[in-house]
Amino acid sequence: MMPKHAIGPLAGVRVIDITTMILGPVATMLLADMGAEVIHIESPDGDPFRDVGDARSPRMSAAFLAVNRNKSSVVIDLKKPEGMGALLKLIETADVLVHNMRQAAADRLGLGYEAVAERKPDIIYAAGVGFGTEGPYCSKPAYDDIIQGLSGVAGLSSMSGDEPSYFPTVIADKLSGYALASAVAMALYRKATTGKGDKIEVPMFETMVHFNLLDHLGGGLFAPQTQRYGYTRMFSPYHRPVKTSDGYICIVANTDKQWRAIFRLIGRQELIDDGRFCTLKSRIENVVALYRIVHEAMGNRTTNEWIGLLDAEGVPCGHVSGLAQLEEDPHLQAIGFFSTMVHPTEGSLRVPGIPWKFASGTGGIRSLGPRLGEDTADVLREIGYCDGEIASISGRMP
Repeated sequence: MMPKHAIGPLAGVRVIDITTMILGPVATMLLADMGAEVIHIESPDGDPFRDVGDARSPRMSAAFLAVNRNKSSVVIDLKKPEGMGALLKLIETADVLVHNMRQAAADRLGLGYEAVAERKPDIIYAAGVGFGTEGPYCSKPAYDDIIQGLSGVAGLSSMSGDEPSYFPTVIADKLSGYALASAVAMALYRKATTGKGDKIEVPMFETMVHFNLLDHLGGGLFAPQTQRYGYTRMFSPYHRPVKTSDGYICIVANTDKQWRAIFRLIGRQELIDDGRFCTLKSRIENVVALYRIVHEAMGNRTTNEWIGLLDAEGVPCGHVSGLAQLEEDPHLQAIGFFSTMVHPTEGSLRVPGIPWKFASGTGGIRSLGPRLGEDTADVLREIGYCDGEIASISGRMP
């Protein structure tokens, strides 16, 4: 059963969400999950993500529902002066404004920081953009694949001898959405302690470069460069799940003790004293040979047999799950991570839970994704508009 009232650390915070697709909606969903009231502003045509992927009814795709729970939907035609006036009036009631437009486009609409802060001086103005506005790329359009390429993520596979390839999920959009939500939470803390708003810019490109280089800067950290870029272990051709007799297993051994246990389990005790593998430094230097030995030795037992043996020795390991298998994972089942909830128009939905827990009260799932404009009348009446004005503002004149 869905709670009727917001709970969680951000309960009482109002967010005006002028975002589309993935980056911005992920950020505002995270805020909504933690209790914030998120009013998702949509054009009369709606968020394009409403039409992406599987759907039971028009404009209500699974992709849209997945990143827009706990939000209301208000349709405002920002091409009309009365629409922009209504939006600014609504912003005056809010703590946070989030958009993912290029800044030049926001400025043209009259939604630049200065214009908004003039109406609401303590606003937290958060922009998820493709590129930082101070660089030469600032006017370029940005999509996940483009950012994966520019940030070096797509090129990582070429460092292990393959062609460049995209990470098979929209990692730049989603990760930048998490970063944007985190930045808003930081600004809310500052506002709580000082009473002052802030202007936030979270660019996808710079965020992904920072993320990518946390482990892959390598020798490039030193000036002048002393060694090659990259975390060497990641580029071994054997850095992949290990094939067992009936599937695959993932193993991450780090300590000398763990590697000695692996060598015993695969029947290669002589490797315990092999100079190539007896220290962390030597194992990294000989990682290709080390991983090849493990791959060649583990095809004689099932995945579960290996997990039992490795668990008993304290060696970190796990099986490889297919997407459809996640709902059957015993840990996720035990904590009730997935639940089945009923959407007013879309029927039963399988809903992933909120991963984070707060002793003071975790957020909750209050709604499962709005129909286009379903909250327009209620929200605009709240700030003083009558039905005729609402019809004009929303671009839905009879």
